[in-house]
Amino acid sequence: MASNSANPLDLSVFATSVPPEVAEPVGRSSYAPIEAIGAPVHNDQGHHVHESKYAEATAEDVSAEDYEEYPRPTDDERGVLRKISESIPMLSFVLCTVEFAERASYYGVQTVFSNFMQFPLPKGGNGAGAPPRGTEETAGALGKGLQFSNAFYLLFTFLAYVLPILGAWIADTRLGRYKTIAIGVLICGVAHVILIIGVIPSILQAGNGLVPYLIAFFILAFGAGIFKPNIAPTVLDQYAPQIEYTKVLKSGEKVIVDPETTIQRMMLIFYALTNVGAFFALATTYAEKYVGYWLAFLLPGIIYFLLPILLLANYKRTIKIPPSKSAYDDVAAIIWIALKKNFLRIGRKGFWDPARPSVMRANGITEHKGRPIPWDDTLVEDVQRAFSACQIFLYFVIYNLNDGGIGTILTSQGSTMTTAGAPNDLLSNFNPLTIIVTVPILSYGVYPLLRRYKIPFGRVTRITFGFTLAWISGVIGAIIQWRIYKTSPCGYYATGCDIGTGVSPLSLWLQIPTVSLGAISECLCNVTAYEMAYARSPPNMRALVTALYLFTNGLSSAVGEAVGPAIKDPYLIWIWAGPAIALAVLTVQFYFAYRHIDREEFMLEHKRGAQLNRIKSATSSTHEHGEVVEGGEKKDL
Repeated sequence: MASNSANPLDLSVFATSVPPEVAEPVGRSSYAPIEAIGAPVHNDQGHHVHESKYAEATAEDVSAEDYEEYPRPTDDERGVLRKISESIPMLSFVLCTVEFAERASYYGVQTVFSNFMQFPLPKGGNGAGAPPRGTEETAGALGKGLQFSNAFYLLFTFLAYVLPILGAWIADTRLGRYKTIAIGVLICGVAHVILIIGVIPSILQAGNGLVPYLIAFFILAFGAGIFKPNIAPTVLDQYAPQIEYTKVLKSGEKVIVDPETTIQRMMLIFYALTNVGAFFALATTYAEKYVGYWLAFLLPGIIYFLLPILLLANYKRTIKIPPSKSAYDDVAAIIWIALKKNFLRIGRKGFWDPARPSVMRANGITEHKGRPIPWDDTLVEDVQRAFSACQIFLYFVIYNLNDGGIGTILTSQGSTMTTAGAPNDLLSNFNPLTIIVTVPILSYGVYPLLRRYKIPFGRVTRITFGFTLAWISGVIGAIIQWRIYKTSPCGYYATGCDIGTGVSPLSLWLQIPTVSLGAISECLCNVTAYEMAYARSPPNMRALVTALYLFTNGLSSAVGEAVGPAIKDPYLIWIWAGPAIALAVLTVQFYFAYRHIDREEFMLEHKRGAQLNRIKSATSSTHEHGEVVEGGEKKDL
């Protein structure tokens, strides 16, 4: 065996056979001695979890007083006791309000972007973008057409969901989440000011609205990208102790206070308030229709400037987890070693074992890049769980294409239907409305009922059900489009029709099932994705894993851009039907590939203990000195 000073890139690390001195009895799946790693625990799918020394050390960090305050359930109690949510911290509600204000401003302007770009200033209108009263005309300003509108709408979405990776890196490794959120708020504030100035009626009438609009367009996307990946983890960081424990209710019933149930409820509340903000777009759609774009862009700006007040008022009270400059380096090294050992064959059994320090030491490797291996087996386990979550997120690329259609196709479809004076983009507001109604039904009705009767409805099952609702909504959208073609005065060239009324007699309200089913699916899919991004990622990479989930929206927009030339008559039926068929097939494959995750532990024990210690330390230090103490090092807030 090599000496302790062995080269960390020695080929023995990547050996394809197990060294005889570390061979295990038949049935063991690890390459390292059992004594070095701990007995692997196998689930029904053959996956195993090592009991690392780090996990044991972290458990010891949770004092005996903590165990008295938070008594752990026995295995028998886990089988019979009902699970309930912990009380939600007030600061989490405050931060959800921050998300509400940011999303109100974001969706308030994004919803009217489509008409603003696609249609020209209406003839006979007021010159601010609003059409003449009592007509079926659509509000507009730039008159660039459907393909331009759809392309830039998708570009906006792409940027807003790709840039979170940058925002996550800044937060996790440099500034921390709270300061990064504040920077994103400042950037978006500048964008809102430019938007409002750029839609002054005299500027639009002179044909000069495009340049200020595009400047604000890119600044807003950048600011949203910096803000978005950090707010959900910060909301959840306020929750302690993030451990499973028993308590006796006033009724005398003994229950388990469950971290998964608590985080699920917190993210449902977070998502509901996000969509309360999104519902604000209803005001902007009517503002563009009846007043003009100066009011449609001013209203979100007014709401937006609540953000600095909320952030400043709660700065000292918020628990802030300091950044770690080395967090990404260790994870990158783990992934690289695993890839090298397995010759890039991702998903191979035991794929992550070569990166475990216990396995590396068994092969004589005690250093990495000239210093002791800086990670432990527990971090490798975190990376493995985060990696599986990111694999699940890839399915959301197709899912997103079914949630309301590709780009602005739903709004464009509405412009070819009879609106009876309603804005053609009105029905998009039924998405947040449905979510606002669905969240309390799930949180306080459906989920508690399922838990009471021990009916499993795990993470993968929830996502599968959500995927199913989404592809059904896509099928309904295709059927509606087919009927529009059959009843429009212009037949299969219904978009922009100027024969007769120019629209199909089909009512705009027929879009409700398409919108509502997609919205319900979001409560199952997106909320669960947020939960998994937090619970399955290394503590100092939660913003990044959240950003990678959000990145799937950017990939969906890229797919939309790729099919952009086909988003026109007479092909719009397949723009709805194609993604629906693809998702229906993938839903079946997804469930059978990942259903084992429903039986895996939601959050590893070491994270629970570590989070309790972090928050206790942060709370004590914040109250006394206004600073967070972690790992023996003081850090200014």
